[in-house]
Amino acid sequence: MPTDPQHAQQPRDFVGYGPHPPFVTWPGGVKLAVNLVLNYEEGSEYNWLEDGRNDNWGEYNLTGSMPVRDLGTETHYEYGSRAGVWRLARLFDRYDIPVTFSACAVALEHNPPLVEWMKARRHDLMGHGLRWIDYTVMERAEEERHLHEAIALYEKLLGKRPLGWNCRSLPSVNTRDLLVEEGGFLYHSDPCNDDLPYFLDHRGTEILVVPYSKALNDSRYLVAPGYSNPRDFAEDCRSAIDYMLSEADETGGRMLT
Repeated sequence: MPTDPQHAQQPRDFVGYGPHPPFVTWPGGVKLAVNLVLNYEEGSEYNWLEDGRNDNWGEYNLTGSMPVRDLGTETHYEYGSRAGVWRLARLFDRYDIPVTFSACAVALEHNPPLVEWMKARRHDLMGHGLRWIDYTVMERAEEERHLHEAIALYEKLLGKRPLGWNCRSLPSVNTRDLLVEEGGFLYHSDPCNDDLPYFLDHRGTEILVVPYSKALNDSRYLVAPGYSNPRDFAEDCRSAIDYMLSEADETGGRMLT
């Protein structure tokens, strides 16, 4: 994460809205805004052919330093692009659900049929990086190049640029600077520090943050203690929705990711 020390001074905010969050009124009097996000990363992860290393978010515990191509993990990723994403796409179509595609640009480039499906629908596009790799250890200039290349690729594939941005797992200390310098974004979703959207001032520029909660994220299938079956995930979602709805009666509209 090399950077100019001046740019590393990104202040922390431990207060936020404090004891009196704003009484939010969503359109139509809705109590709970559900931010449904599909992370699409298949083909943009670390892989042996492009990086000389394997991705570590797999089912197989190959030692990262072993000079062995991890075909098992590669095909697990391929399942997502070949079958998994289409199962979800059918559900979105069946129930006419608008979702946010948090998609890596290179992942979309590898799947032209999915790009065509997205172009015919009204789903939100959130930038998820050029690739699904660790930007926290990347030189600022290289991260900037990745940002520019990603936006150009989104525009080439989908005819539009993303409205928001969310890195893999966590941003670098340079990410917010680069997003402000690039401009053209409506929101930033790397922070996970609130239940409601909020504005912050970043070096004189107002930024809308739409927090991206990890509480209901599919990573909990891989990180212990987590989900052992789909019922766990469904019950967790149901409990969160019930609680947020009950809280909304007292505090106003809520948001759930």
